[in-house]
Amino acid sequence: MKAKEAQARIKINKLLEEAGWRFFDSQDGPANIQLEANVKITKKTIDDCGENFEKVKNGFVDFLLLDENGKPFIVLEAKSEDKDPLVGKEQARNYAKSQFVKYVILSNGNIHYFWNIYKGNPQMILSFPDCESVKCSKAFNADPSRLCNEEIHEDYIAVIKELRYADAPEYKDQTTRGQYLKDHGLRMLRKYQINALKALQNAVKAGNQRFLFEMATGTGKTLTSAAVIRLFLRSGNANRVLFLVDRIELENQAKKNFLNYLKPDYDTVVFKEHTDDWKKADIVVSTVQTLAYNNKYKEVFRPTDFSLIIADESHRSISGNSRAVFEYFIGYKLGLTATPKDYLKNFDSENISPDDQRAWERRQLLDTYRTFGCESGEPTFRYSLIDGVNDPDGPYLVNPTVIDARTEITTKLLAEEGYSAVRHNDGEEDDEEAVLCPRF
Repeated sequence: MKAKEAQARIKINKLLEEAGWRFFDSQDGPANIQLEANVKITKKTIDDCGENFEKVKNGFVDFLLLDENGKPFIVLEAKSEDKDPLVGKEQARNYAKSQFVKYVILSNGNIHYFWNIYKGNPQMILSFPDCESVKCSKAFNADPSRLCNEEIHEDYIAVIKELRYADAPEYKDQTTRGQYLKDHGLRMLRKYQINALKALQNAVKAGNQRFLFEMATGTGKTLTSAAVIRLFLRSGNANRVLFLVDRIELENQAKKNFLNYLKPDYDTVVFKEHTDDWKKADIVVSTVQTLAYNNKYKEVFRPTDFSLIIADESHRSISGNSRAVFEYFIGYKLGLTATPKDYLKNFDSENISPDDQRAWERRQLLDTYRTFGCESGEPTFRYSLIDGVNDPDGPYLVNPTVIDARTEITTKLLAEEGYSAVRHNDGEEDDEEAVLCPRF
């Protein structure tokens, strides 16, 4: 066995054991890993074959993982560290079909994918799932066709709070309709929000599992998210949703909005307030920082605990070390951003100063597009500031107006020589001066 192949196999063996899979019979149960159908690994197998235990007379052998009844459950296609795991996709598919198995893991020891060969494409995972989590995961066992065929109308959210709102006399009367909706907290989806959901449905139909909505500030990303959440929960394509934010104020705001939009059908909690009973909720809201602290997300959650993960302000909430939290979970993933693609014009991501904040933000946004499968810079759905201003059903937004509001002090601060401040001690002027220079 070549060094890279051996190293990959060592890493894969460890990942399997960490996930609870067993090479040998133990007090936890019988061995549930085989090298090939009906051939169980034994210590003698390894001793006899030495480093080449993965080679048998019939050629290269994949891992076959068994369920609690000893039946084939998951095929694990292993590649050497210098190969992309996806090159073994078709080989694994054929092997899985021969064993009447629908689940496949593709791994080179460093990069791993999980795949239901009959639904969608392989999706990246950071650790191997155990048998129970695969069986319970809606992300692996849902029916995407139900999601794609779900009818979405303007009252998709409103009917949760008031199913027969359309029969109310106040609603039928155009002059009182607006006030009626406001008094009863009924939110109607705008046409562009419906189009966002339809774009997501089309993306799912095409086999995609990651989506990016680029919507200008003030266009109702949270309401659109609520509709997406209902779409996944109602169609059975999610059992629980994780909504990630990057600031505490957004955490509380999201909880308040989701309770307003989706209760009584679906309940929402903030994770740090329900660390012991979060499983009772349909929607769990958390800052990325809360989950990342001391790797709490690994201690509390299994990778399959959420079938839909939504990252608000995704170019910030999944940047840097926060990416590990986001990628840990296996499921459909939606990113939300208000930063327009035009922000990336003439941007050289290879040559930026570490102190250039705007350049850093551009790089995060560019990385966000890649993360959600939008390398071309075209998100799943886009609704820009200009779209909001020019929408024939609107306008829903107003172009900003630039106002010159400089004062004498701000003018001096903007001057090249800066602004001089003199300190006073007990009514006497200090001889030292501090020159405040602008930092923009």
